[in-house]
Amino acid sequence: MRNERLRMLIVTALFAAIIAVLAQVSIPLPFSPVPITGQTLAIGLAATILGSRYGTLSVIVYLLLGAVGAPVFAGMEGGLGALVGPTGGYLIGFVPTAFVIGWYVEKFGFTVTHAIVANIIGMVITLAFGTAWLKVAAEMSWSVAIAAGVTPFLLLGVVKAVLAAVVGIAVRKRLASAKLMPTTV
Repeated sequence: MRNERLRMLIVTALFAAIIAVLAQVSIPLPFSPVPITGQTLAIGLAATILGSRYGTLSVIVYLLLGAVGAPVFAGMEGGLGALVGPTGGYLIGFVPTAFVIGWYVEKFGFTVTHAIVANIIGMVITLAFGTAWLKVAAEMSWSVAIAAGVTPFLLLGVVKAVLAAVVGIAVRKRLASAKLMPTTV
């Protein structure tokens, strides 16, 4: 039991690092202060593979690293300024996103179909948090905030949700069969 918990904490830290690495896959958009990043894919993978508790913990570790100044956010940014700036709502939204994705697959089953549904719900949560904060932080109208913070991310967000689900379930099955993580979370 103790070794299993230690193993899960190590994997949780590994996923915090994976989120930080994929955050650097960043494509700036000329009409939005929010870039397209690999963070959302990493969040989906973490929650799909680790479940609600450890998936959410990996996101919290990632955010704490960034908050204390480690350059883990998109564009090698770090510090509290990133959390209160225009993209801060997306970053904070990753916490409930990871929890809901993990909770959904734990509740309904670790299948590709359920993981796709969970990751699409997670995408909506991230976009809702991010857009609401973007409106406030950048002093935008709702229509401008939605145009800059939701519309450009919908299609690619669905692609990343499906990818996180398919890869996440496959990796989870392999880790469980290799006894590197419990079959239930």
